[in-house]
Amino acid sequence: MSAFTLDELLGLEHAGWTSLCDSTGGTFYGELMTPDALFVLVNGAVMTRDEIAASLDGAPGWESFEITDARLVDAGEDAAALIYRATSSRSDLAEPFTAIMSSVYRRVEGRPRLALYQQTADMSSRST
Repeated sequence: MSAFTLDELLGLEHAGWTSLCDSTGGTFYGELMTPDALFVLVNGAVMTRDEIAASLDGAPGWESFEITDARLVDAGEDAAALIYRATSSRSDLAEPFTAIMSSVYRRVEGRPRLALYQQTADMSSRST
């Protein structure tokens, strides 16, 4: 049995994207991430929890987002990964941002904590 349910992790991801829409992502992810957690972004940047927390509060917010094709991968007694496609838009971008997201969670002192987040370019969504 997985340490997490699909609905539990989707709820956290929706809350995270909502924080990115209202420009409070630094606070949200600063609290959710483990001290040694990393974000691996689609542009190749690797950022620590402190770097993420410092960079997201006040950043331009997304106007909308959609999460589709979510899958839960059991990773042991206290860990799981959520894989999904996210599409988000903002008026200053010519096209929506679409990527495959992988979020690895660990249960720490009974609480879900984000240990690793990775974005992978979704080439299937690009126009030719």
